[in-house]
Amino acid sequence: MVSISAPNSVTSEQLVEGLSAPDSARVLDALAYATEAYGDKLTFAGRSALEFALGVATTLAFLRSDAETRIAGLMFELTLLEPDTAADIEPRFGKQVCDLATGVRQLIRLRALTQAQHGSAGGRGKNAAQQAVAQVETLRKMLLAMASDMRVVLVRLAACVTTLRYFAELKLFNEMTREYGKETLDLYAPLANRLGIWQLKWELEDLSFRFIEPEAYKRIAKMLEEKRMMREGFVSSAILRLQTELASAGIQAEVFGRPKHIYSIWNKMRGKELDFTALYDVRAFRVIVADVKTCYTVLGVVHNIWTPIPKEFDDYISRPKPNGYQSLHTVVTAEDGRPLEVQIRTNEMHSFAEYGVAAHWRYKEEGGSNFAGQKYDEKIAWLRQLLAWKTEVADAVVGQEEIQREWVEKLKSATLDDRIFVMTPQARVLELPVGATPVDFAYHLHTDVGHRCRGAKVDGIMVPLNTQLKNGQTCEIITAKGAPGTAGPSRDWLSAGYAVSTRTRSKIRAWFHAIDMQETLAHGRALVEKSLQREGKTAVNLEALAQKLGFAKVDELFLSVGKDEFSLRHVEQALHDNGEVVVPEDAVLVGKSRASSVEQGAKSGVLVVGTEGLMTVLAKCCKPAPPDSIVGFVTRGKGVSIHRATCKNFEEMRAKSPERVIFTEWGSTGGHDTVYPVDIFILAGDRQGLLRDISEIFSREKINVIGVNTQSAKGQARMTFTAEISSTAQLLKALNVIKDVSGVLEARRS
Repeated sequence: MVSISAPNSVTSEQLVEGLSAPDSARVLDALAYATEAYGDKLTFAGRSALEFALGVATTLAFLRSDAETRIAGLMFELTLLEPDTAADIEPRFGKQVCDLATGVRQLIRLRALTQAQHGSAGGRGKNAAQQAVAQVETLRKMLLAMASDMRVVLVRLAACVTTLRYFAELKLFNEMTREYGKETLDLYAPLANRLGIWQLKWELEDLSFRFIEPEAYKRIAKMLEEKRMMREGFVSSAILRLQTELASAGIQAEVFGRPKHIYSIWNKMRGKELDFTALYDVRAFRVIVADVKTCYTVLGVVHNIWTPIPKEFDDYISRPKPNGYQSLHTVVTAEDGRPLEVQIRTNEMHSFAEYGVAAHWRYKEEGGSNFAGQKYDEKIAWLRQLLAWKTEVADAVVGQEEIQREWVEKLKSATLDDRIFVMTPQARVLELPVGATPVDFAYHLHTDVGHRCRGAKVDGIMVPLNTQLKNGQTCEIITAKGAPGTAGPSRDWLSAGYAVSTRTRSKIRAWFHAIDMQETLAHGRALVEKSLQREGKTAVNLEALAQKLGFAKVDELFLSVGKDEFSLRHVEQALHDNGEVVVPEDAVLVGKSRASSVEQGAKSGVLVVGTEGLMTVLAKCCKPAPPDSIVGFVTRGKGVSIHRATCKNFEEMRAKSPERVIFTEWGSTGGHDTVYPVDIFILAGDRQGLLRDISEIFSREKINVIGVNTQSAKGQARMTFTAEISSTAQLLKALNVIKDVSGVLEARRS
C-alpha cells in the first residue's frame, strides 16, 4: 500500500488496520472517492476538509471500528459541505454508511444549541446555574438518543478530537477555540467517558482544558516538565526494584508508569485543595499480572518494599465498584518520604478498565452520589459491554465477518429507546417518554402552558396536537390569549391519544377536578341561598350559620350541600332553632360543640369589673380562654366583646374609641365544665396518617375539635383546628405533646 499525500502523513495502512481484505478494499475505494471529492474544500475552522476527514477516519481505525464507520468518518464532512453528494453515497457505499453520515450531520446541528446554552448560563444565580448543568446533562443523553446507530456517536467523538488536535497544532487561542473546548468538555468528553473510550476521553479533556484555561494548563504542564526527569528517574528505579523483587519471587508481571493527564491533575488540585507535590498519582505505576491470586502476592511485595499508607488502600477486587471496575489501589511512602501510587490488576481487569466497561463516570460527575436515571445507566453499561466485547473479538477473529456483523447489529440496536429529547425555540431541551405529543411537551414546559395549549409547530410546521414527537425536533407551543387560568384543556386529551405522559394526564385531571369542585360549590351556594329566600332569612350571617352547623368555613357547607352530603333540612332547622342544631353524626367530619361551650350559650365566666348584668361575648378574632389576660370593649347592641389583651383587632378599636374600653377579668360564674373555643395552628411535613395522629392526641387529652381546615402544598401541611378547652393549661399540655409527633414543625395557638 502507498502513503497518502496529506499534511498529517496518514497512511492507507493505518486506515485499514485490522480489517479483512474485502473491507480494506472498500475503505480504500472510499479514500480515493473522498480525495477527489474534497479537493481544496475547507472546514468551518479553515482546515483542509480532506485532512480533517483523514484524521477522523484514522482515529476510528485506532478504535478498531468496522469498515462502515471508517467510511462514514471519511464522508460525513462532505455531506455538510456539499449536501447533494449524500445521494451518491448510498448507491456506492451502502445504506449503512449513508445513515451514519446523515446521523452525524444531525448531531452537528446541536452545536448551535449547545453554544446557546453556554451563552445564556452565566450571571443568573445559583438556581440558573443548576438548571444549566441539568440542561447539559440532558443534551448528553440527547446525543446518545438521537443516534439510531451508536456508531454515529463514535464518529462525532473522533471528529471532536481531530478538530482539537488541529487547534493545538496551530496554537489557536481565541473565542472560537475556547467555546469549542467548553462544548467538548461539557458534552463529548463525558460521553467518551461513559462509552468507555478512555484514550479519547483523556485527550478530549486535556485538549479542551488547554483552550478553556490556558494559563492553568501551562502552569501544570510546567510543573510536570520541571520535575519530569526527577520523577521519571524515580519511577524507573522503583519499577526496576519491583521487577527485581517479583522476578526473585518467580512472578511474571508487566510494570509500567501511568500517563499523567493535566486536566485530571488540575481537577484533583482544585477539588481536594491539594498542592501539586501532595498528589499521589503524579508518581504512579501499574502492575499487570495473570490472575487474581498473583495480585495479592504482588501487593505483599509492594508493601514489603515500601511503607503503606493505611487510609489510602482500596481493594476493588474483592469489593468491585458498582460499575464493575476491579483493581487493587495502594499508596506507599517512598524512600524520599513522598507518596507513590501503585495499581495492581489482571490483564482482563486492565482491558476492562481501559476499554471502558468500567468507566466510573458516576464518581467523576456526580460527586459520589447515586444517579437518578438507573435505567439510563443500565443502557450505557450495555453499550460499554458491547464496545469491550467488540475489541476482544476483533483481536481473535479479524476474518470472521459473521461475528463482526453480529456486533454491528447489537451496537445499532443499543439505543435509548424509552426516552426522546425535544427542543424549544429558545434552546431548552426537554426529556419526554417515547410517543409524547405536543400536549405532553407543553405540560412539561409549565402547567399553565399546557392548560392554554391550542396548537403546535414542529420544526416550524403546524401539526395536530396528537402528533408523536421525535428525537431532536424543535417544538413551539401556541397558547390561548388571556390571563393565566382563563383557558383550560379539553377532556378529549385524556381519551384520544393527546396525553401520553402520566404527569400530563395527572395535571389535566387536576384541572377538571378543580372545575368540578367550583361547579359543586356554586351549586351548593345556590341551593342554600334558595333555602334562605324561602325562609325569609337572606340577611343571615353565612359564616355564623356554617359554624352553627359544625363547619369551619361557609364554603365547606356549600360543598357538602352541593354533593348531597348534607340536607337542607338541617339548614332550615338551624334558622329557627335557637338551641343546639341536631345534625346526623355522619353529616360532618368534626365533632359537635359541647352544650357547656360558650358558643352554645354557656356562661363565659367573665366578670366585668365595676358593672353587673352586662351581656358578654367572647371575640371570635382571638378567642380568649382562662387564664388569658382579657379586656372588654363595649359594642353597639351586643354587650361587651371580650378580647385577649394582645389582640390586634382590640388595639385598633381602642385607638379609635378609647372611651369604650372596659376592664374585665375571669370570674367563677362559668362553672368547672365550661369550655372555650380556641384556634390551633399546626405546620408539619405532609405524610399519611398525620391527621389521625394529631386527632388521637386531642382525644386522649379530652379536647373536643369542632372545626378543621387543612391545606397541603410543596410537601407541607398547614392545619387549623378549632378546639374547645377548659383552660389554656390544658391547651399547652396538648401542644407540647403534638410537637413531639413525627413531622410536626410548629404547633401553637393562633
